[in-house]
Amino acid sequence: MTTPAAAAGPAARRAAERADPRHAAVWRALADVLAAPGPAGRGLTVVDAGGGSGGFAVPLAERGHQVTVVDPSQDALAALARRAADRGVADRVTGRQGDLSELAAAVGPDVAGVGGADLLLCHAVLDRVEHPGPALAAALRVLRPGGWLSLLVAGRAGAVLARALAGRFDDAARMLLDPRGPAEAGDVTRFDTDEVTALARAAGAEVVAVHGVRVFADLALPLPATAGDDDREPAAGWAERLAELEAAVCARPPYRDLAAQLHVLARRAAP
Repeated sequence: MTTPAAAAGPAARRAAERADPRHAAVWRALADVLAAPGPAGRGLTVVDAGGGSGGFAVPLAERGHQVTVVDPSQDALAALARRAADRGVADRVTGRQGDLSELAAAVGPDVAGVGGADLLLCHAVLDRVEHPGPALAAALRVLRPGGWLSLLVAGRAGAVLARALAGRFDDAARMLLDPRGPAEAGDVTRFDTDEVTALARAAGAEVVAVHGVRVFADLALPLPATAGDDDREPAAGWAERLAELEAAVCARPPYRDLAAQLHVLARRAAP
């Protein structure tokens, strides 16, 4: 069965992405990169490390880009193939099984044959590896010199704030001192803004911009539509207004630094 989202045209889906308060900041940060043609005048060659079922890869393919997704999960890659086929972009999406440590080998000739990728997505992956610095440096090898890196990691300050607001003061205090926080927080390393930018630079990338992702989205509660209640904001338009607020603060300290995730846009330095 075709879902309403799948049936919608690319323009409608792009509008939905911009209105999604959880990912809008990333799409906005990538807008200029995606609008520029690749070195050969065509769409970009993209590698999506840990891209799973294609939440970013398939929309990128719909924009005309060629995307290789590398993910350790066979189930996720199978879902990626179905999603790409449903959207009519199976010819522009390739799935490869592998992880961040073997990214260059996993993408193989799909990327090496064009001299390196134009864009590397490394979203919610680096914060789950034991040695993020060497892992990022190795991953950057799939990029051509001057190619773009979109790096998304968990933010520590946002995690501390969220737990404090939930009354979990001991957890907040432990996370303040330990980037992995309490055991129940999951095996995720959380970064401050200075830490993630230093990590990108040490790996060989030139940082262009830093944005906060989900500054308010994880803290805001949607108001239900209530007939006849003029004091409540209707549910319709709530997400769009939140996305607009996220866009307004995502690049502004201190709001940026309190986000649930930190997004770094960078370029691979010339050798």
